[in-house]
Formats: sequence, structure tokens, C-alpha cells
Amino acid sequence: MTQPLPLVRAVGAACLLMAHGAVLAQADAADEMKEVMVTATRTAKAVDKIPGAVSVISQRELEAQYLVADDPSAALATYIPGYAPSRQKMSSAGESMRGRTTLILLDGVPQSNPLRAGMREGYFADTAIIERIEVINGASAIQGMGATGGIVNYITKTPKTPGTSVTVNARVASQFRHDNVDWKTGLTVSHKSAEIDLLAYASVQQRGMGYDGRGRLLGIDVVQGDTMDASGGDLFVKLGRDFGDQRLQLTVNRFQFEGDGDYRNVPAVFAQGIPTSSTEGTPPGMPSRNDVKTATLDYRHADLFGGALSAQLFSQDFSSLYGATNTATFQDIRYAPIGTFYDQSEIVADKHGAKLTYVRPDLLLRGLEATAGVDFLRDRSRQQLAGTGRTWVPTLDFKSTAPFLQLEYEVGPVTVRGGVRHESADLRVASYTTLASYGNRFVQGGARSFSKSVKNLGAVWRFAPQWSAFVSSAEGFGLPDVGLVLRGVNRPNQSVAQLFNLEPVVTRNNEVGVNWRGALGNVGASMYDSRSKLGTVLRINAQGIGVMDRVPTTVRGWEVAGELRASKVLSAFGSYAKTMGKTAATAGAPMDLALGARSQAPDKLVLGANWQPLAGTQLRLQATRLEDRDINIGRVVGTANLEEHFRGYTLADLAATFDTRYGKFGLAVENLTDRQYVGYYPQSANYKEATSYFAGRGRTFSASVTRTF
Repeated sequence: MTQPLPLVRAVGAACLLMAHGAVLAQADAADEMKEVMVTATRTAKAVDKIPGAVSVISQRELEAQYLVADDPSAALATYIPGYAPSRQKMSSAGESMRGRTTLILLDGVPQSNPLRAGMREGYFADTAIIERIEVINGASAIQGMGATGGIVNYITKTPKTPGTSVTVNARVASQFRHDNVDWKTGLTVSHKSAEIDLLAYASVQQRGMGYDGRGRLLGIDVVQGDTMDASGGDLFVKLGRDFGDQRLQLTVNRFQFEGDGDYRNVPAVFAQGIPTSSTEGTPPGMPSRNDVKTATLDYRHADLFGGALSAQLFSQDFSSLYGATNTATFQDIRYAPIGTFYDQSEIVADKHGAKLTYVRPDLLLRGLEATAGVDFLRDRSRQQLAGTGRTWVPTLDFKSTAPFLQLEYEVGPVTVRGGVRHESADLRVASYTTLASYGNRFVQGGARSFSKSVKNLGAVWRFAPQWSAFVSSAEGFGLPDVGLVLRGVNRPNQSVAQLFNLEPVVTRNNEVGVNWRGALGNVGASMYDSRSKLGTVLRINAQGIGVMDRVPTTVRGWEVAGELRASKVLSAFGSYAKTMGKTAATAGAPMDLALGARSQAPDKLVLGANWQPLAGTQLRLQATRLEDRDINIGRVVGTANLEEHFRGYTLADLAATFDTRYGKFGLAVENLTDRQYVGYYPQSANYKEATSYFAGRGRTFSASVTRTF
């Protein structure tokens, strides 16, 4: 079924021509490379001084991608080589990075819910408030628990231009079919003076239905949550005050996104190759929704005893309601005859915490920098059945204290970094009774404590002008999905204190790479080896129930990414990622099973070109190729069939922006060739459900306008 790749080849040819032109081009002073700074490492650092694969997605790149598709995970899949394809849904199941989970941050505040990961954490803020995205690829403990695959830190906008301005932005997208219009409009007020700055943003959005390449309604995921037939809004305020070398800043964001409940799911017909679709109608129960509130108070002192101090107090309240279903898990004869009862799940997670960081350069000797601090986190998460008030996962009361120390020594062209972070955590769970489908088992409550030191060591060698090479070894610390473990207890006489499955996950990522950054562009390549002696693998059994196995996992791979500028008006960009994950059927068994689609992305190629035919005008063409993947042929574990098949596809997008005296206008086409395809995750999943065999969007047109007064 693999089809020719004319668009990829065409874009690739353009890239090669531009690269050739870049070699011949003359770099002038205006094109000198700008130092790219990253703050996700707890202190602002230039990327060529960080031992590891670090990416920064700029605001220009985000604007182009969000014009094509207003989807945070689609932007990550385009610009981050090891990030899995977007599902185009509210659920992010299968959207991993380098075969592992990521820690999602908003200005350093954790948005991920590691204790009960419902895969809905990707929708927490309007894309319009994001200035850039910083990504640390590979395990890291620098920002705390949960980054076994890496860190994705969304940085919100801050006023840049002195004075007061008001900006109106609007976006509309359509396939010119029934009930198909998506629209969003927002208002931004920006003020900046010598001491005070303010950015306030408010938006509303409404999303209609989508159609595949054959003109059929896309399947709506009424249970896990969908971005179609939905509406939402965002309120964002950032207020800062400078006091000489000191700064105090308050940031508050409230994001809501909820289904409208106007469509029902139409199951797929596998025998005829017909994917899941939709029809007008009201599904049972309340529509799915996300409601996320994030607040941050930041204090910074740029010159305190020869160093810089930053302190952050934060809170994040997360609530995610799933659609109603009559799944066997929710059945209870006390409510209705078995098979007839509908209920719906809701995850609530409240986080509060503090981060304290002190950076002291030239400590004891010139070139030696010390970064020390301590993090505190309290996370109270639970999962309940909203229709009946039943407890599915009891309240998980998690407290973590983590002091850390990082030393960096720079001597000439070499930078050496090493550090340690000591995680000391307690988890308390009250006694509870599982659902009837698990046997109404009483589970004795209790506490578990975790204490682990995670380390990192690396070096960067700037061995020639514009060239650098790095080697690194870093550990990440996380927990298995505690809620998934506890809610599935189906044996008598169990207690929280006895459950071995609550042991933490420690992942070590070893990596080497080389980077070139010059006036003509940048290119980076790296190879990594990521290992967990006691990892987590979720397997779907014959009954469609997820069972977590604690088995070792290893992910190896290599990535290359870059951009080359032939001139001021022509550039080409591209990336390729090859990911090879392995695990075992059981602890102690051979590592001969490939990681499935829930954990690992297929090999991915992205190629694109930018052209500025006129001043203030930019055209962007990009193509993404996902390669075929056939794994675990004939393999089973228990009743779980691990065999997966995926037939790759190629998608192309086109975007254009125009600066005029009336504002900035944008036009884009997603899925330029109107390709009919079934997404990577639904196509690959070893347990296929007729209600979730989703096709992807067909050709979609969008337009935007931004006007500042």
C-alpha cells in the first residue's frame, strides 16, 4: 500500500537546491547568527552550551503551524523529530516523545498528571498566548518528576514594545461542507513602561465537524473527548513590576474547552474498510470537557550576593470530564441490568508547589557556575464516576521535596555540566473499595515512600567556529500511572503498601551529538540510548481493558534536524527520526518485543521550504512522511495480542502570511492533496475498536487576520 512520494521528493529537491545555494551565498552582517537561549534548564543558557538535544520552536514557526492547524500536538510533531503524530483529538494517547512520556510545563508549571494520566493534559491553554516552546529531548530531572522522555515547556508571551496597544486576532477554517466551520477570535491588551508591564488576553472559539479525504464525516470521540463539535475560551493575564535588579510577576490563565454534544459516533465497518464516522444526534450523558486554571507568582533578583535568585509559587487545578459509556467496567447490578448502564469518568488533579533556584557564576574560580535550589510539589489527584459519584481511583495525596545542585565549568571551548537531584516523595492513599466489575474488592489504604537520587553528567566541545559536539548521560524520575494500578485491583486482601507496581520509574538517557549553527542556518544530529530497568508498558487485553506491566524497556534511535538559508528570501528545513523501542513479555524474559503505538512513533521524515517573494510576505510548504511499521507478528502476552500493522502516508501543507497596513493576513491549506488516511494510532492499535478507528482530516482551508491598534 506504500504509495509514491512526489510531494516529499519535490520538497526535498527544493531543500537540496537551497542548501547548495546556501554554500555559495555570502553572509553579511545582518545575517549573523543569533544566540538562542533556553530557560527550561532552570537558568537561561545558550543552546551550544547545553550538553543534550535541545530544540526551540520560535513564535514565527508556531504562527505558521497554528495557521495550518490550531493543534498544540501537531506543532510538536512537525518541529520535534522524535515526537509522535497528532491524533487530532483531545486525547493524546500515543503522543509520546522518543518512546516515553513527557513532562509538559507552562512557564515552568507542571501540566502533566503522572499520578492518573488521563491523556487529556495537552489542552490547557490557548495557542495564541504561547511565545515559544522549549524542548529538552531525553530523560531529565531538572524540572522534576515525569520527564522520562523529555520536557516540553510552553513559554507565554510578554510585552516587548513600550507603550500601550490593542490587538485583535481571528482565525477561521473550513472544508466548505455542512456544519464544518471552525472559528476563533481573541483580544490582546499590551502595556509596557519603564517599571510595569501587562499582557491580557481573552478568546472564544467554536469548532465544527470535520471530513476525511473521501468527504465522509470524521468519527467523533464522544468518550475520550474530541476537538470537533466543541467550543471554549481562554482568559490570560500577566502583570509584572521591575524594582531595579528585582522583578515580581503574576500570571493567571483559565482555559475551558467542552464538547457541544450535537453528534453521535457511528462505528467503523472493518470488513469494508470504512472508518468510524458520525451522525447528528445527542450522545448520552454530559459532553466531555477540560477546565484548567494555572496561577504563578514569580520573583527574580538579578544581583543577589553575586548571583541570581528566582522563586516561583504556583497552583494548577485540572478537571477533565469524559463522555458517558456503558463499558463493562462501569456496570453494577445495583444501578441497572448489566450492559445497560451508562456512567462517565472525571479526573480531578490539584497541584500546588514552589521552586527556588539560585545561580552563582564564578564560584571560587573563574568559569565555575553553581545552580542550587529546591522544589516542593503537592499533588492531590482522583478519578470518580460523575454520574453516580462512585470512587474509581481514591484521592492520591502526593508530596515531593527535591533539593538539587548543578555545577558547570567552562574553560575555553569546553563546557562540562554535572548535577544531582534527590527526590524524596510520599504517597498516601485512603482505604477504598473497587468497582463492582473488579469484584468490589476492599483495598487497605496506606503510604508509600520513594527516595531516589537522579544524576546527570555531560560536556560540550565547541571544536570549530560554529561547530559543537556533546555527550551526555541523564536520568529522569517518574511514577507509573498509580491510579491505573489502584483502580484495577481485583484480588482480595490487598493493601497499598504491598503493591509492587507502585515502584518508581527511573530512566537513563545516554546521548552523543553534533551541531552546526551559522549565518546560513543550523543542523543537528544525535544518537541516544534510553533504558529503564523497571519501566511501564500498558497492554490492552482481549476484553479491551488496559493492564500495566512492569517490565524493562529500551529505546534507541537517532535524529537529524536543521534549516539552511540559501538567501534572505529562501530557506529549507527538515528532520528525520528513527526510533527503535524494545521491551519484554515479562520481567526477566528476553527483550524481543517492539514497543507498540501507544509508546512509540513510526519513523518520520519532515521536509519543507520557506520563500519570501515580497517584503512582509512568506510562503511555506511542508510535507510529513510516516513510514510503514509491522511489529510483534504472532506475539501475545496473556490475552493481549501485540501484533501491529501500520501503512504509512504522506501529508503536505501550505501556508502564506502577508503584512499589510491593515494588519497581518494568513491563508493555509492542510492536507493539500486531500489524502485519505487512517491515523497512526487508530490504525496500529492491536485492540481495534469500531468506535475509534479514526480517519484524519481531508483538505482544509484556513484564513487569519491580526490587527494591532
